Amino acid sequence: MKTIEISQKLRKSLEKELKPDRFDHTLGVAYTAANMAFIHGEDVEKALIAGFLHDCAKCMSHEDQIKICEKNKIEISEVEKRNHSLLHAKVGMFLARTKYDVYDTDILNAIRWHTTGREDMSLLEKIIYIADFIEPNRKPLDDMNTIRQEAYTDIDRCLAHILHNSVIYLKTIGKEIDDATMIAYEYYKDRYND
Repeated sequence: MKTIEISQKLRKSLEKELKPDRFDHTLGVAYTAANMAFIHGEDVEKALIAGFLHDCAKCMSHEDQIKICEKNKIEISEVEKRNHSLLHAKVGMFLARTKYDVYDTDILNAIRWHTTGREDMSLLEKIIYIADFIEPNRKPLDDMNTIRQEAYTDIDRCLAHILHNSVIYLKTIGKEIDDATMIAYEYYKDRYND
C-alpha cells in the first residue's frame, strides 16, 4: 500500500476512534508536520503518518497504558508511572506498529519521542515534536508567534526554544521533568539565544 493511501486510511480510522477535540489536534499536528516536512526536505507522507499516530494512545487510561507496557516488556520509568501525559508516546509507538502496521523506524521514533524529545533528534522527530507544540489548535503561549516562525526558518533554534520554555514552565509549576527532556534540553540549549 502506498504511503498516501496509508495516511488517508489512518485519518478515517482515527476520526472514528478519537474524541473530537483529540482528532482536531491530530489533524493539526499531521498537517503542520506535512508543511514543515515540505519546507525542510523531509518525506511529507512519513510526516503525515507520524502526525496522525502521535497521540493514538492518548485517550487510553493510564492504567491500560501501563498494562500494555508490562505485557509487552516496554520499559517504564518512575516519572512515566506517575505522569499520564508521558507514557502515551511509548504506547503510541507500540500501537502504530501492532495495530496500524507501521514498521518504518523513522515514523516509530518520531511517535516515541514527540513528548519528551531526546538528544540528537532526527529531522522527522524534530518535526513531530515541534508540530505537536505549534499546531493551530494549540492555545497560544508566550513566544508562540516567534516559535512558529522558527519552525519554518531554523528548526534547531525552534526545538531549543520549545525545550527551554518547557523546562522553565515545568520547574515553575513544580512538575517532574522526564530525564529525556532534560538531556534534550542540555543538548540543544547552546543553540538557544535569549
